[in-house]
Amino acid sequence: QLVESGGGLVQAGGSLRLTCTTSDLTLSKYDMAWYRQTPGKGREFVASITWSDHTTYAESVKGRFTISRGDAYRIMYLEMNSLQPEDTAVYYCAAKYFLIGQFDLWGQGTQVTVSS
Repeated sequence: QLVESGGGLVQAGGSLRLTCTTSDLTLSKYDMAWYRQTPGKGREFVASITWSDHTTYAESVKGRFTISRGDAYRIMYLEMNSLQPEDTAVYYCAAKYFLIGQFDLWGQGTQVTVSS
């Protein structure tokens, strides 16, 4: 139901924009988030945006990443600037209905690789 795109290989200091889309949901009452995972580590929170557009960021990405929604409520973005090698991970988008506590909808992930 959620599909990520926009990952790739970029040099340190570069930028990428990730996109999360859905074709069968209208996400206007959904909280959404980006997580990332590297081999041997658990899934790490990156950023979230509530159904009312309140945003939260992990300290490690604050000031460099921006989460936002598209106007049609079927798309979410993660603008990533000043990328560093430690940002290398598989990035996942997630969604949940705003009344539910845990994210229960996940995409398949998109690889982001930052070379030094």
